[in-house]
Amino acid sequence: MNYPAIPREFFNGDCFDAYRFLGAHPAADNGVEGWRFAVWAPGATAVEVCGGFDGWEAGVPMQRADSGVWSAFIPGLAEGDLYKYRVHGADGSVVMRSDPYAFAAELRPGTASKLAKLDFAFDDTAWMERRDKCRNRPLNIYEMHAGSWKHRSGGKEPDGSDSWYNYEELAKELIPWLLDHHFTHVELLPLAEHPFDGSWGYQTTGYFAVTSRYGSPAQFASFVNACHRMGIGVIMDFVPVHFASNGDALAKFDGTHLYEYDSDVGQSEWGTCNFNYYRHEVCSFLNSAAAMWMDVYHCDGIRMDAISRALYWQGDPSRGVNQGAVNFLRGLNHGLNKHWPTGIYMAEDSTNFLKVTAPTRYDGVGFDYKWDMGWMHDTLDYFATPFGERPDAYGKIVFSMHYFYNELYLLALSHDEVVHGKKTIIDKLWGSYAEKCAQLRTLYFYMYMHPGKKLNFMGNELGHFREWDEKRELDWGLLQYPFHDAFQKYFAHLCRVYATEPALYDGEYNPDCFEWVACESRDEGVYAWLRKGRGESLLCVMNTQDHAHKKFPLYLKFPCGAEEVLNTEAAEWGGALKGRRKTKLHTTDGGVYGRDYTLTVDLPAMGSCLLRLTPEAPNPDAARISANKATNQKRRTAKAAAVPTEVKKK
Repeated sequence: MNYPAIPREFFNGDCFDAYRFLGAHPAADNGVEGWRFAVWAPGATAVEVCGGFDGWEAGVPMQRADSGVWSAFIPGLAEGDLYKYRVHGADGSVVMRSDPYAFAAELRPGTASKLAKLDFAFDDTAWMERRDKCRNRPLNIYEMHAGSWKHRSGGKEPDGSDSWYNYEELAKELIPWLLDHHFTHVELLPLAEHPFDGSWGYQTTGYFAVTSRYGSPAQFASFVNACHRMGIGVIMDFVPVHFASNGDALAKFDGTHLYEYDSDVGQSEWGTCNFNYYRHEVCSFLNSAAAMWMDVYHCDGIRMDAISRALYWQGDPSRGVNQGAVNFLRGLNHGLNKHWPTGIYMAEDSTNFLKVTAPTRYDGVGFDYKWDMGWMHDTLDYFATPFGERPDAYGKIVFSMHYFYNELYLLALSHDEVVHGKKTIIDKLWGSYAEKCAQLRTLYFYMYMHPGKKLNFMGNELGHFREWDEKRELDWGLLQYPFHDAFQKYFAHLCRVYATEPALYDGEYNPDCFEWVACESRDEGVYAWLRKGRGESLLCVMNTQDHAHKKFPLYLKFPCGAEEVLNTEAAEWGGALKGRRKTKLHTTDGGVYGRDYTLTVDLPAMGSCLLRLTPEAPNPDAARISANKATNQKRRTAKAAAVPTEVKKK
């Protein structure tokens, strides 16, 4: 048969659809139905396609083109059949390899590729037409690991097999939970095929194969479609820096360092192989792997892992910038935005590298958002500090706003913060159980009132005490306990407030929409700030100490009334404020430092409140008295005018 020509873009590093011509695809040769195979292996001396069709014996020889792409056609195969390539390497090795461009794989520990078609039906047109990058809309992401969110029977099946939900079952269980808690998107830890459960998908072997652990490619497409029909976006975690070094996958694929560097930078700190960004075909491989999620599966964004290890050699600034990697990331983001301009592309990056979220046309790296790792570390460090030592740590909470407008930041409390002896979020907090519970409400108040998009790992919304373990489902039994049940309801309400108050998301990357009100109350542990948007002002007040403050003064530039929107210590959340009535507060005249009006608030220990401010005349009591006097004077004048002239003379 005539094999399709490989486009020039593949060899230039500009290709975003290499999965259309490499890998295994249904085809016909002279009217005979079968499958066409194509693999890039320029260093190989021979390649055969092997599989169950010949008992994994000699296989079908492939023909080599000058481009280094090997091709073959095999009739009579069916979707679901297993296959591998026997690659005779340049170094004399003969190794059975899985297909780098396979769309499916057999369940681990098997490593064979599986024939699969990508002909899915979606009915998500309405969603696709209205989705955008959420610059001025709420973006509240639920990060999750598909295999450990919830299990069918809470453990193993009777036959000893894993009790994971498949993708379609997961959608039915997950979507109501996301809607109840007002999440806008779900972000899935890597679902590209990987051999080791304990890598959570971050040590990938099959970049184009949706992992078979949870079902077929068609079932995953159904998952995405179901999310879209209910207004939930789907973001894929993607690993563009390194890949698993397993001998049956990409490492030394054709007997040469084909995908990886051939020097001391070829190995990562995790024992994996680092991608060689200076080889154009490798760039096309990664471009296409990211694009497949957006194109074939209708995903709504890509979160890219370990970007610091790409920007600098081995992630070490002292070794210098890896310019090839920077160029690759710019090209990747430029191409993704060109083809899917409403997608969301974000970086997990802990460096100070400049312009990570600047557009590529302005010499930026081109990401839409960057995780604010500094905010995460400072916040968790502060809340882990004993109360008596917090005055000296007060600046950690203030610091994030000194650099916030340098990039487009996303606030993340991710899976990395709740594993490997780090403790979970609630367990990191200083104090007794009751103090941890109160502070957890305030910590999340701070997160959702702070500018920046939001991301939380599954279990955070439960006040999960046990560190995450990929082998176990979340501790759903926690909801039997009063605090944890009340906290997840509080978390849902907090997310609802975030999603319905434009001042908390509209214009949040505009410095004019944020203003500190109290950021020097170090001994009291009080912070207060304004969030402004669409003509509204919200006052956020946070007490991080273990004692209450009565009539705490907050100085404002304008007279206003203040109505409570949310209080973390409300009784309904299990807080200390029992049987109270909400009252509207008013400023009084007088202030400091050019702020001429004072609002006094009662702050419970470790509690926070959100107040809606309504501008009003100075000193409302005086204004009412003045208005009453004016009314009475008008009445007296009118009465006097009604008396006849002759009566007046008498």
